[in-house]
Amino acid sequence: MAKSTLLKSSIARKVAMALSGLFLIMFLSLHFIINMTSVFSADTFNEMSHFMGYNPLVQFIMQPILVAGVVFHFIMGFVLDFKNRSARPIGYAKYNGAANASWASRNMIVSGSVVLAFLGLHFYDFWFAEMMYKYVNVNAIEETRYFPELVHKFGSPIRTALYCISFLLLSVHLWHGFNSSFQSVGFDNKYAKALHKLGYTFAIVVPFGFIFIALFHHFNLLTTSLWYFNSFSFFFIFIIICYIINNLFFYSIKSFF
Repeated sequence: MAKSTLLKSSIARKVAMALSGLFLIMFLSLHFIINMTSVFSADTFNEMSHFMGYNPLVQFIMQPILVAGVVFHFIMGFVLDFKNRSARPIGYAKYNGAANASWASRNMIVSGSVVLAFLGLHFYDFWFAEMMYKYVNVNAIEETRYFPELVHKFGSPIRTALYCISFLLLSVHLWHGFNSSFQSVGFDNKYAKALHKLGYTFAIVVPFGFIFIALFHHFNLLTTSLWYFNSFSFFFIFIIICYIINNLFFYSIKSFF
């Protein structure tokens, strides 16, 4: 009976972990769509950022719910890791984890911790600065300030490198996370294979898309007249790179994940 209760509790924690991951996916998707517009049009990025920044529904309902969901996801991750380590028998020190689980599976807590640290940096760079601008310093509304602020953040090579490394680990985290989430909720029907592929595609396109955005703004020293031409050129190259990574790199080392 005790074992049954423990099993149910463990399953419940894994399901909660899987479902809370949806908040992380929504958070990433929303930010990815908005940030990607900065590659094509500064005006569009400013308009979308201003709407998100001053819309009460977004600021006081959607944003707190998403942030709470993301925080809950990481808390559950640490809880599950602690429970798993505590449940190991004494002789587990002799256990060869590499022979029974992928690197990504064994190091989800590592990749998750790095992603969490990155989110802290991201909030400090953008959310905290935004709160200071609007509610502490009470500056006047300026609808065109968002794009220059974004470009300025990626001016530092160290900061840009940190962003890129964090998104690489985010890709690893999402890749294994999708697979384990489907297993946790027992999703196994005719749509499972398609959703697996969709999840793996998301785990590649979105993180590498963020890397593309960071590198684009870091290296973009082009004149305004060449802006749109090079924006689409860079985006086309990004799509090709994602295709190559998805079909050659990740699938060739699938055991890694």
